[in-house]
Amino acid sequence: MHHFMSLLLVVIGLHVSIQSYVMHSDPDINRKNRWWLKVYYTTNWGSWGVKDICPNGTYAAGFSLKVEQLSQGFWDDNTALNGIRLHCIDPSKGLSSSYENYATVESEVGSWGKWTEIQWCPSGLLTAFQLRVESSQGIEDDTAVNNIRFRCSRGSLLEGDGTAWGEWGYMSTTCKGKAICGIQTQVEEPQGMGDDTALNDAWMLCCD
Repeated sequence: MHHFMSLLLVVIGLHVSIQSYVMHSDPDINRKNRWWLKVYYTTNWGSWGVKDICPNGTYAAGFSLKVEQLSQGFWDDNTALNGIRLHCIDPSKGLSSSYENYATVESEVGSWGKWTEIQWCPSGLLTAFQLRVESSQGIEDDTAVNNIRFRCSRGSLLEGDGTAWGEWGYMSTTCKGKAICGIQTQVEEPQGMGDDTALNDAWMLCCD
C-alpha cells in the first residue's frame, strides 16, 4: 500500500510539474483567439523551427530579411531568402514612438546572407503576406523562397529586399484578429555537397 501511495504521489507530482512547465514555457499562453496564416505553393525541404510570438499587447508593424543577395556563380549554391524577422510594437502608444521601442521575433533562420534594413508599415500593422517561390529545378540549383510581401492594415504593400527567382504566389487570407503577432518558418539545414535552399516556407500567426 505504501509503495502504491508513493507511486501515485510521484505520478501526480510529475503531472503537476509537466502542466506547470507547459503553462510557463508556452510563449503565447496569454494571447487569445489566434489563427495561422498559410500559403500553399511553397517548397517542402527542411524542418520547422519553433514559433516565436510578439510580447503581450504588441503586434508586427515591420519586418526585415536575411538574404543571400548576389548570384553565387556556377559552382556555388544560391539560397536567396534565409530568414524573416518581425518587429512588434504596442499600437496603443502611438505608431511613431513605437517604432523607436520595438521587440523582434524570428523562427528558424538559414546560414547565409545578411540582414536588410527594417521596413515599417507607413501606418497600421501587418495583416497578410505572400511569398515569391522558385519551384523545384530538378538537377539545377534550387533556391526555394526568394522574397516576401506584406499587406498593412490600411492597405499599403511592403515588398522585401529579396531576390527575383521564382514567381509570386497569391496573398494569404487577411488576419481575422487585429494583426500578425508571430512567425514559424521551415528551413533546410546546410547540405554539404548537396543543394542548399535555406528558407522553404513560412506561417504567420494572427492575434486579437
